[in-house]
Amino acid sequence: MPPQPPPPSRLPVLPYRKPTRGRDYWVLDGVLPNIDEVRARCLAKDDWTEGYPYTQESWPGLRTMPGLEPGELDRVERLVRKETGARRLWQETAPGGGTLNHNCVQVVGEHEGEPRPHTDSRALCRYAAVLYLSPGIPKDCGTSFYRQSLPGGVLGGNLVQAPHNNLVEALGTRYVPEDAFTEDVRVPQRYNRLLLYKANIMHSATGYWGSTLEEKRMTAVFFWMA
Repeated sequence: MPPQPPPPSRLPVLPYRKPTRGRDYWVLDGVLPNIDEVRARCLAKDDWTEGYPYTQESWPGLRTMPGLEPGELDRVERLVRKETGARRLWQETAPGGGTLNHNCVQVVGEHEGEPRPHTDSRALCRYAAVLYLSPGIPKDCGTSFYRQSLPGGVLGGNLVQAPHNNLVEALGTRYVPEDAFTEDVRVPQRYNRLLLYKANIMHSATGYWGSTLEEKRMTAVFFWMA
């Protein structure tokens, strides 16, 4: 990775709310009846875009879109509306035309990435979700929620709120010490599990796995405004 400027001496302290299942995140198992078909279709794709370490992109591994077909995506969105109580879900576009990679398949191997706590843009989504598409990989390749780890062993917060839209805005920098965050809640990886969560809570993949396309951590990710 290219050299990074030193982080500021003191970061703002974020507000904290303990991630609570059924309020801040939801875990839904057995989401798609044809999950093996979905995985096989993803493995057969030949239009992957490369990220780190193969290019200068900041995101890791491989990506391709779309992941789910319309009927499959509709099933997922019905579940999301039921769990959250949202009447309508949609994809938002930023004033400059920017969007999030909704319904995107991501494949990341053991040596292609590491946990990177972040929040998703409040301007573009309220809820985000990850659908785990890898059978047989360790459960510790799921998703974790994080909070700040401050000097002196003090714990800080985990939420990005107005007027900020993302973690970089809230902290005032993209560059933070390696020990600036600590894991708070871990959700294990499970094949055909959908982890749905509020997008302004700090989160990251817990870990990655594998060296071949068939072995690596494969997920589909989704972003909704509601």
